[in-house]
Amino acid sequence: MQYTSTRDSRVAATSAQAIAQGISAEGGLFLPQSMPRLTMEDIARLAALPYIDRATWVLRQFLTPKGGWANGEVAACVAGAYTGSFSHPSVAPLRPLNHNTDVLELFCGPTSAFKDLALQLLPRLLTASAKKVLGGKEITVLVATSGDTGKAALEGFRDVEGTNIAVFYPVEGVSAVQKRQMVSQPGNNVRVVAVEGNFDDAQTGVKDIFINPALLQAIEAKNQVFSSANSINWGRVVPQVVYYISAYCDLLRAGKIAPGEEINFVVPTGNFGNILAGYFAKEMGLPIAKLICASNQNRVLTDFLQTGVYDRNRDFYLTSAPSMDILISSNLERLLWLANGHDSAQVAEWMQQLRTAGRYKIPGALLQKLQKAFAAGACSQAQCAAAIRGAWEQNGYLSDTHTACALHVLEEYRAAGDQTRTVVVSTASPFKFAASVLDALGLPPANDEFAALEALEAATGVSCPAPLQGLREKPVRFPQVCAPAAMAEYVWF
Repeated sequence: MQYTSTRDSRVAATSAQAIAQGISAEGGLFLPQSMPRLTMEDIARLAALPYIDRATWVLRQFLTPKGGWANGEVAACVAGAYTGSFSHPSVAPLRPLNHNTDVLELFCGPTSAFKDLALQLLPRLLTASAKKVLGGKEITVLVATSGDTGKAALEGFRDVEGTNIAVFYPVEGVSAVQKRQMVSQPGNNVRVVAVEGNFDDAQTGVKDIFINPALLQAIEAKNQVFSSANSINWGRVVPQVVYYISAYCDLLRAGKIAPGEEINFVVPTGNFGNILAGYFAKEMGLPIAKLICASNQNRVLTDFLQTGVYDRNRDFYLTSAPSMDILISSNLERLLWLANGHDSAQVAEWMQQLRTAGRYKIPGALLQKLQKAFAAGACSQAQCAAAIRGAWEQNGYLSDTHTACALHVLEEYRAAGDQTRTVVVSTASPFKFAASVLDALGLPPANDEFAALEALEAATGVSCPAPLQGLREKPVRFPQVCAPAAMAEYVWF
């Protein structure tokens, strides 16, 4: 499997090079030159297997052959990632919501967020890739986070030999629970820094570090290389393809769908990596009718999919669903490359327009093509709260704020007539946003977000995940705050 860059089609890389490097030298994102195929015979066979075996098969399609990966090596990475670190034996279980809706719960990992599905695996893929292509150099992993990615990456890379990790988060853009999870992180190779500004400032700062010639030369002199654990790294995206295929397999095995029957997925997304993985699964051959993109009040993706204009020149809102408080969705670049005939020159032009003018517009024919695969909707703060309350009162399901956005968007979408069986992709435990969930349920507020964990558990009878218990008492290791221009000062270990 050969890879190329979204901004320069002359780039050619193996899967190991794509994962180890993280981002192409000119700032483009790596993608496979062709998509592996998935048949109904494959799906029927995978349906009889556990999640770990499904994941191993899917990753083999993207990493081998010609990527320097032995089949046993892929299996060892997958087994190491998912054995014993998830609280549910299915890793990514499906839970029925009503007669034609199921919830794919992706928060059973060690940080109670969907990022664990990729970030328990990425360190293994990255270190194995580095041994193949980097000649023993130490890897410094850079991460920009709007909340969940940071903690999941820190946990995944903690004390992994041959790696260091620096995580940057917006100083006022994460919940108190998310912040404490990060700033109390143990490990000898970790660093966490708050950035003055929003997530886009942190993300842009990380991208700038990757393409700064002076910094690259300096880190080369230290026998180190930069890589990324954000979803700009292909090794972050490809594990997410697995759970779309796995969800279809589970529905098939349960007799809820017939072989080949199309289903929808509704996905809360800000950086577009999660829903993009669903698009990859669809392109492989998974029977997906629609991928429904759910935005919060920062509806830049919804507006793009409805109008063809991507415009970050707008008000930015801090919401109760902070992982979607994003105006620059990095992974959309990969979709544009795939859907626009692999035209890297055009993608590079659009990305330059976004950087300089803050907007770009795609042609009508391309928009129509995207709208065949995607629908989109947005959710206000009030609608998010109503969706949390409705899911609890009507279905006995306790939802976090991000999943609630997806539930609301699905309700609006179905009102237009499409009643196709749909999987709601649930990205975080409700306890990660306990104060907002309490408020949505009309329950008395707690004294702070840590007390809200106990209050929500007591009021609903739903158990708080073990990784979130006792956070208040964990000491702060990383109180640092910096301006975006000073981020580079914190990448040295």
